Amino acid sequence: MNRRPLPDAESFRLRDIAVAAYGPSALFGLAEGAMLPVIILSAIEKGASLSTAAFIAALLGIGSILTNIPAGALTTRIGERLSMVLAAAASACGLLLCILPFGLWVYGAGVFVLGAAAAVFTLARQTYLTDMVPPRMRARALSTLGGSMRIGVFIGPFLSAAAMHFFGVTSAYVISLVAVIGAGLIAFTVPDLETRTPAAVHAAKSISTARMFTTHWRTFLTLGIAVLLLSAIRQSRQIVIPLWATHIGLDESQASIIYGIAGAIDAAVFYPAGKVMDRFGRRAVAVPCMVLMGMSFVLMPLTGGFVALMLAAMLMGFANGLGSGIIMTLGADVSPAVGRPTFLGLWREFADAGAGLGPVLLSSLTALASLSVGVVATGCIGFAAALAMWAWIPRRPADTGAPPESPSP
Repeated sequence: MNRRPLPDAESFRLRDIAVAAYGPSALFGLAEGAMLPVIILSAIEKGASLSTAAFIAALLGIGSILTNIPAGALTTRIGERLSMVLAAAASACGLLLCILPFGLWVYGAGVFVLGAAAAVFTLARQTYLTDMVPPRMRARALSTLGGSMRIGVFIGPFLSAAAMHFFGVTSAYVISLVAVIGAGLIAFTVPDLETRTPAAVHAAKSISTARMFTTHWRTFLTLGIAVLLLSAIRQSRQIVIPLWATHIGLDESQASIIYGIAGAIDAAVFYPAGKVMDRFGRRAVAVPCMVLMGMSFVLMPLTGGFVALMLAAMLMGFANGLGSGIIMTLGADVSPAVGRPTFLGLWREFADAGAGLGPVLLSSLTALASLSVGVVATGCIGFAAALAMWAWIPRRPADTGAPPESPSP
């Protein structure tokens, strides 16, 4: 098998690996963005009730949560490159289950497979980049990884909308299928790293998930909780804009414009954020990101029209873009060199747990009190995440070469 040596730290440039590293991620994001808007619609067309359709949409996240830990074991055994290829092939199979005229639950199985494949792909790509990129550029590399996926997710709905206008709902899945096949083909051409020697693989296989958690439990129960809180407010932002837009009487097109503008700002700031993290440390981005995200939620109930909501959404988009790649970067910083995929599988469980709990908390508080209370309370999660990040992010991330951060008061 062709193997790629670790790059020279002084001469390395991100553009040297742009296509191989970020092409598959952008295509995977495009595939996700193309199909996400039509999952519920397709389920309803196949006879699902609203609640059943919502459950089928949730299978995407459930598939990811249930696969994170197995994804770490798989990547350890067969390597990052083959894991990405396998994930692309599984995604293609899942999309075929969505495209072919089977029943509702076969369609649901296809959605579940897509979520599981995304977990494998994301973990394998993160591990590969962490090992390949010099530590001094780690945050830029992983922020760009997150940004490339966001760009794909941003473009995907526009492509699927144009295709559906002429060819119907099925064309959205066809676009996704073409994109994941492209991602798999690019991943297939990526060589394995020289660090993946038989001795290194054997050492990594000897570390079980339970042993990894036992060894690093303090990290998981401190910084991992901070990541859980961060993921909770991040995922809640996906639903709070359309919810509040409907609450104040805006129509669907106005809500879509606001959401699109926020998404554009989100996708525009990922590289500068990564550069700041590499230069000044992780807290220099993580803490402001969460403070601004919390502020955008707290300010939202004060908005009563299109312009005011758009300004709050723009702040939200900027805050989210500022934190592009922060979860992956922190995970890479604190993960051990031996058994890294196993560690990152556990790490992603905390992130996915937060992503699942955030919207549940928002909807529960809205049902018990009001939407305003739910939005403000969710914003407070951002402030709690900022405090946790300040307290628990290592002052000098291991092996990054970043300058020491100032100590906490």
